[in-house]
Amino acid sequence: MLLPVLPVLPNPLARRLFLDRHALAEPPSGPCKGPALDALVDRLGFVQVDSINTVARAHDLILWSRRPAYRPEALARGIERDRTLWEHWTHDAAVLPVSLWRFWQHRFACSEARLGESWRNWFRDGWESQFDTILNRIARDGPVTTAEVGEGEPRGKGAGWWDWHPSKTALEWLWQTGRLAITRRDSFRKVYDLTERVIPAAQRAPCPEPEAVIDWACRAALDRLGFATSGELAAFWKLVTPDEAKLWVRRALACGEVIALEVEGADGARWKAVAWPDVQEAAAAAAAPPDRLRVLSPFDPALRDRDRAEALFGFHYRIEVFVPEPKRVFGYYVFPVLEGDRMIGRLDAKAFRDEGVLKLRAFWPEAGVRMGKARIARLQAELDRLARFAGCGTVVLLPGWMRDAAPVRAG
Repeated sequence: MLLPVLPVLPNPLARRLFLDRHALAEPPSGPCKGPALDALVDRLGFVQVDSINTVARAHDLILWSRRPAYRPEALARGIERDRTLWEHWTHDAAVLPVSLWRFWQHRFACSEARLGESWRNWFRDGWESQFDTILNRIARDGPVTTAEVGEGEPRGKGAGWWDWHPSKTALEWLWQTGRLAITRRDSFRKVYDLTERVIPAAQRAPCPEPEAVIDWACRAALDRLGFATSGELAAFWKLVTPDEAKLWVRRALACGEVIALEVEGADGARWKAVAWPDVQEAAAAAAAPPDRLRVLSPFDPALRDRDRAEALFGFHYRIEVFVPEPKRVFGYYVFPVLEGDRMIGRLDAKAFRDEGVLKLRAFWPEAGVRMGKARIARLQAELDRLARFAGCGTVVLLPGWMRDAAPVRAG
């Protein structure tokens, strides 16, 4: 029996569609505050939050690389005042459209069930009473941080939550399970308040049935990925299980809502995925990405799935923050560089704001990328823009900054 021949999405079209879905196919321009910022976050699905600030924090650089008019105050306003955005968890801490809160109730319930048994072991000696104590205190006195609770309390034994004070552990539990929400960050420290004082009443709709949550999560992930395996659909929001995503794919294929296809990688290898039936037309209609260079965050949504990025772009990237310095191939926090639809290199830079200087320690071009005068000029222009965003007036290229081509695989 002959197997059906699947349509193939060629690599150039796959890259173009993927970059379009991640708002990297159009020129980096346009407003990025208020409704425009909300629309961008919704288009991406979420923006990962990270504290490392060698040049700019991850969430700020993600937004700036798409809309250079973006300023961090706009994101803070959306979260803290307008309440159009909120912070919780996908695969990591992230800023999300507040309209998604109703679906996250499914996650809250799953978290409570998953953590419940272990929690009873952690909360020995009556620590459970801290739930009501914390909630009553916040209701009475207002938002708190972990530094403002737990003074004089005994600590647990071990690592992670096991080593926290009861009140700090209770804060995390209450946030993970939806009783509390992050109302703002002070010096990047989470400030917790009652959920009903953070999430607008209009957004606190009842959670849809589990089947509806699974259906929404898979559809919304496929919209933002362009094409995906069932595992990629499950991993996008981290809201449904791999088995739930597999079942959704089987049902969607059976009724013709999605099609099976093969996606061509940068090396010519193919893998099976699913997509909406008009995927070829959508890819052909997507804009050709501009040649302007963009410095991306290591946590950019287009690079979050390292394996997918390597398959599509031939770009092997691993962050080396937790690698001992003598074993690092590149550096502590190295930024990928995108040109058009191609990852052309990575750079090691740091903003010295007290000096007003952005220092470039190193740039490694990808194998086969020629750094001629025009490309170097485009790189320097992007570094100038990045320096201004980081609050620096000058870019300094340190001696020996131009390095040999990056190894084919590293880290």
